[in-house]
Amino acid sequence: MPLPTPTLTTDRLRLRPVTDSDADALYAMHSSAHVLRYWDSPPWTDRARADRFVAMSRTIEEEGTGARVAIDRSSDGAFVGWCGLFEWNPDFRSATLGYCLGEQMWGHGYATEAARALLGWGFETLPLNRVQSETDTRNAASARILEKLGFVHEGTLREDCVVNGDVSDSWVFGLLRRDWDALDQA
Repeated sequence: MPLPTPTLTTDRLRLRPVTDSDADALYAMHSSAHVLRYWDSPPWTDRARADRFVAMSRTIEEEGTGARVAIDRSSDGAFVGWCGLFEWNPDFRSATLGYCLGEQMWGHGYATEAARALLGWGFETLPLNRVQSETDTRNAASARILEKLGFVHEGTLREDCVVNGDVSDSWVFGLLRRDWDALDQA
């Protein structure tokens, strides 16, 4: 069953479905070794990879397994990055949160703002009970984002990824509906 990708607005951002016109910006962001230094796959070297990303965004929507949104800055329409809820499992009422922002967009609170909006949509639209996210243990900035969103550090996956040829650990974070509801009411 399809899950229509939302269009959401925050004070500074517009979240919208990923489109073909995002491919160049996606390629520029995902081809940066610095942006992907903690990613579990290497930087893109083939522009066609961006087209596959856009197509997969549509597939996720059509299959009803999640929603991936492009993030634009409202003030000037600049592409900020993307955010997504993936692996929607109706049996377990769970999903996974992921995001990636261009380096020039770091440090402005955009990831937290976008993820908060998408999580709000997810908890309102889906009978979600749990959202999980993982980050490389060296990526303290991403861990801070998750903590600001109310995620709880639940453990460490030892040597679960190879990042740029180096074996790395990941932190697992979880956010439960009851925690989200408590934050939302505070």
